[in-house]
Amino acid sequence: MNATESWITRENQTPPAGAGEEKTEIYDVVVVGGGPAGATAAEELARKGRSVLLLDRAGRVKPCGGAIPPRLIKDYRIPDNLLVARASAARMVSPTTVNVDMPIEGGFVGMVDREHFDEWLRVRAANAGAIRRVGVFEKLERDADGISRVHYRIRDRRVPGEGRAESVRARAIIGADGAKSGVGRQAIPGAKETQYVFAYHEIIEAPAVKPPGYDGSRCDVWYQGKLSPDFYGWVFPHGNTLSVGTGSADKGFSLKNAVGALREATGLKDAVTLRREGAPLPMKPLKRWDNGRDVVLAGDAAGVVAPASGEGIYYAMVGGSLAADAVEGLLATGNGQALATARKRFMKAHGTVFMVLGIMQYFWYSSDKRRERFVSICRDRDVQQLTFESYMNKELVRKKPMAHVRIFFKDMAHLLGFARV
Repeated sequence: MNATESWITRENQTPPAGAGEEKTEIYDVVVVGGGPAGATAAEELARKGRSVLLLDRAGRVKPCGGAIPPRLIKDYRIPDNLLVARASAARMVSPTTVNVDMPIEGGFVGMVDREHFDEWLRVRAANAGAIRRVGVFEKLERDADGISRVHYRIRDRRVPGEGRAESVRARAIIGADGAKSGVGRQAIPGAKETQYVFAYHEIIEAPAVKPPGYDGSRCDVWYQGKLSPDFYGWVFPHGNTLSVGTGSADKGFSLKNAVGALREATGLKDAVTLRREGAPLPMKPLKRWDNGRDVVLAGDAAGVVAPASGEGIYYAMVGGSLAADAVEGLLATGNGQALATARKRFMKAHGTVFMVLGIMQYFWYSSDKRRERFVSICRDRDVQQLTFESYMNKELVRKKPMAHVRIFFKDMAHLLGFARV
């Protein structure tokens, strides 16, 4: 049986005993959202023997450059066939179009197409025992016995109307339903107050005749205010295709026009456009991820997209694992305080990195003058080495204290205007 056949079997599998009786249909866990966070959580809980329903919307692909570090590939057992490209270098482009190339020594950054990568993760969750269902989350309610009820709607594009309303009961719920999480907004205090960067990209065909400067093994990052007043533009290789995108928190800024300008600047204006996607990205982790009883958030719903870089896949999957562990603790002990461990463990491991990146974005991305100096700093050998070591391994590099000291003084020289750009 191949993966697709297994998924079909799982999706139509008979639900737990009592499914025909509204009061008794119950899962240990309902995971709302089938992206990297939700699919990871569903798989890990199913492997632990828990009854899991993975509820996901149909046909949704998140705009994403698709970069995944070696740490993710290793920790989550990602097969080579899912990597559509291996980036061996990054190019930073300044406001005055100065290029700074940063080679990745001793490794590569894997590139995936989210359309296929996310589906593979969902199939893996189904193969582990999770039940898949396509539906749109609507609301949470609590039955008289204290068990939560998840309401959703099944829609068939072939049939006019709003679709069929359904509900299931759940001892625990993981909200992995994106930056504007419906689960979070209904169950978690403060979830409605999240700030967002809006991202937009276009997936295009790699041109048969390559434009000058084209390199299918390099990720290009453009730091120019005309492409984003507070973030960056990107051109990331996906094998036979490319992701060309940008993002901004400025609602008045035209992301579509900026991507058009970036395509023209890179000689990709006339390349065939395969699809266009846009979505909000959270700017920082929520202060609270759980309701202390039976709901916990993961992925974009919890706000775990790295500032400055916009990286989200690795942090989403880690968040999914931590949410799964927290829910397992809840189910094993009945203690709702177990859910708080997801955020505590995440922030202990990655909070410092998020803080540093947030400060960096706030300062260096605020004007083209500062962007120019930021790209100039990226020429430095120490900066390049420590940046990629931290990115590849997902931890701050502490083993080279003198390199950090040198970088500090070089940064100060740039800040004070003493360094040559």
